[in-house]
Amino acid sequence: MCGIVGILGTHEVAPLILESLKRLEYRGYDSAGIATVNDGRLDRRRAMGKLINLSDLLVHEPLPGRAGIGHTRWATHGAPSVRNAHPHRAGRVSVVHNGIIENFRELREELAAQGLVQESDTDTETVAILANYYLSQGATPQEAAEKTLARLHGAYALLFLFEGEDDLMIAARKGSPLAIGHGDGEMFVGSDAIALAPLTDRITYLEEGDWASVTRAGAQIHDIEGRLANRPARRIQIDATQVDKGGYRHFMAKEIAEQPTRLTSALDHYLSGDGTFRLPSPGLDFATMDRLTMVACGTASYACLVAKYWFEQIAGLPVDVDVASEFRYREPPIPPRTTALFVSQSGETADTLAALRYCQGKADRIVSVVNVAESSIARESDLALPILAGPEIGVASTKAFSCQLLVLGLLALEAARQRGRLDAAAHAGALDALRQLPGLVNHSLGIGEPAARIAQQLAEARDILFLGRGRMYPLALEGALKLKEISYIHAEAYASGELKHGPIALVDKAVPVIVMAPHDELFDKTVSNMQEVMARGGQVLLITDREGAKAAGQGVWETLVMPDVAPLWAPILYAVPAQLLA
Repeated sequence: MCGIVGILGTHEVAPLILESLKRLEYRGYDSAGIATVNDGRLDRRRAMGKLINLSDLLVHEPLPGRAGIGHTRWATHGAPSVRNAHPHRAGRVSVVHNGIIENFRELREELAAQGLVQESDTDTETVAILANYYLSQGATPQEAAEKTLARLHGAYALLFLFEGEDDLMIAARKGSPLAIGHGDGEMFVGSDAIALAPLTDRITYLEEGDWASVTRAGAQIHDIEGRLANRPARRIQIDATQVDKGGYRHFMAKEIAEQPTRLTSALDHYLSGDGTFRLPSPGLDFATMDRLTMVACGTASYACLVAKYWFEQIAGLPVDVDVASEFRYREPPIPPRTTALFVSQSGETADTLAALRYCQGKADRIVSVVNVAESSIARESDLALPILAGPEIGVASTKAFSCQLLVLGLLALEAARQRGRLDAAAHAGALDALRQLPGLVNHSLGIGEPAARIAQQLAEARDILFLGRGRMYPLALEGALKLKEISYIHAEAYASGELKHGPIALVDKAVPVIVMAPHDELFDKTVSNMQEVMARGGQVLLITDREGAKAAGQGVWETLVMPDVAPLWAPILYAVPAQLLA
């Protein structure tokens, strides 16, 4: 995932691009670069590491120009280095790219046979070389870009800048989001609206397969068939305070702390004063639904796994959960009376979007749970449900995960009501317990200090295991994922009952085991598995409530005590210690 910004401005653009890239640095921090056209001359600056290094370079080697493109990189092809940093250049063309060009080796060999050899290890430089080749054959910049795009297989958001063209950018998207911003005599392009928020509030989202010729006068958009297809501009409102750190050390800390507020916003949005669930039009008929297929990637897929327990246990609705990257290629049959539900924070997750498109025309209804209301997944769904988490800048999803769980929990309760599986009193009780969650999450943030102390010792481990049963098993998976992606410590998660079927062999004094076990109907079974770990010298961190700590806290290495919560909704609350530890 990389960040892209382009500006055709009325002032020097390098400082503006740098400032916009700061809002996208969460998308990539291996290297960064900017290219500009100044009086027809194409030039660029690139630097390794964080954006401050590029900022320093620009002080010593200024980059003039009122037209430019910028990029912050997360390496896919080629190790982090200056020569692999974007923008890439070939002759009269400079390119920035988010995504993966799957046939770049074939294209590179074809170009090399003509003496056009690339300098970097990236797939992106191949795009620049190919476009420059078409320019050398007499094509206009627009023709060169269009011919180049026709040769590319894979996913991309691309921006082209051309020498001699002070008033032109070419933007294209396939599988990766790209937005065009409209100003007064200025135009902007960015990976998402967050990057463009300080510059404009008028945004046009490119559709799948679109490419656009952008000048200061506007954007001419062509669809995947090459037909003119100018898309509407929309007004967006992104509060600037939502995209800065607000006094926290980093965005993840801020977004963990925002969870009580965000959960409250979601509850207020979906529940009326009398507790009625307000499902947007056209609504959902769970009573006639035979099966729910849920598809997502990463953290969102674990939210789906939690929701599977809810839908099946309280609504009696069979649920399949698939990882989008496998679902789309397995091409599973979709039985009649099946609703397909897709979960994505950005609403642009490429595999999830491809899975949604596979289900179109097969499933009775396409439903999405997203954070970005104008995203591709939301637009292509029959019903899109916002999670109202606000912009999530941190790479590791935190507040979006808890808000996804909340919306999915509300849906499960509505399904149980429609299917006659909960009487009025039980339904009201479950809703009341859900309403208490923001306060409980706020209270649970108080474990930050003991979590930090425990993390100091966990940080010395090379391997960590997470265990959970029932609804807590997906939370164990999420806890392990968070630890891996934030601390780079190897972590694995297992359903507690599966420990004896092989993983127990990994347990010794050097492998901490984190057990997520509220005092629920499966607590005693989880404690039995925990005792197996302790019998082999394993160091157990028990995350539980007061009753659990009283019943099983003796002999464990450490205990984190959580507030009491209705067992049904414990996964939402227990996400907090997993996030804080990571």
